Amino acid sequence: MMDVNIHPSWKEKLAIEFEKPYFKNLVTFVKKEYASRTCFPPGRQIFSAFDHCTFDDVKVVIIGQDPYHGVGQANGLCFSVADRIPHPPSLINIFKEIESDLNLPYPKSGNLERWAKQGVLLLNATLTVRAHHAGSHQNKGWEIFTDSVIKIISEEKANVVFLLWGGFAKKKVKLIDQEKHDVLTTGHPSPLSANRGYWFGNKHFSRTNAILDKNDKAEILW
Repeated sequence: MMDVNIHPSWKEKLAIEFEKPYFKNLVTFVKKEYASRTCFPPGRQIFSAFDHCTFDDVKVVIIGQDPYHGVGQANGLCFSVADRIPHPPSLINIFKEIESDLNLPYPKSGNLERWAKQGVLLLNATLTVRAHHAGSHQNKGWEIFTDSVIKIISEEKANVVFLLWGGFAKKKVKLIDQEKHDVLTTGHPSPLSANRGYWFGNKHFSRTNAILDKNDKAEILW
């Protein structure tokens, strides 16, 4: 379940990680959890962020923390939910900001595969979670793996836009070469942060497109 279903472009870049002891221990842990508990996302979607956005295509990175832990929500892309699933509060606030920033209608679907296919890597720091237990798979090795992903992007690519939302994501700035890449930071889109004035008005979506345009890259259709 863990050693398949990652795009060849990433498999090549991350091959060395898959051989490290921490990752082998992580695989053992995750397989045991999925065999004995209800966990999310479904096994085949654990690496969806990589399957929908190849290494070569990455031009924007959004960093989340944990998959959604409610039934049917998580689909392997941070902040995203499957079609026809009600939008969680953070995603609602993301879409509201897009509405006001870009004067676009509120999207019907919360499935962000449409972003991933345009080069937006929607990366949770932890790629799995036990049902109804937020953070239950943290500190098991996932963060080492996803930090390595960020470092590889930073080292091997140029002119990527990193969107760091909230305190947790902002800590990842130390992994990013800001001489080569653009980093935009703001508060987390969760109601707790957004209602205190730390999210709305950040204009990250128009600002991202302006940076992409400046670097002769296609803008994202948010």
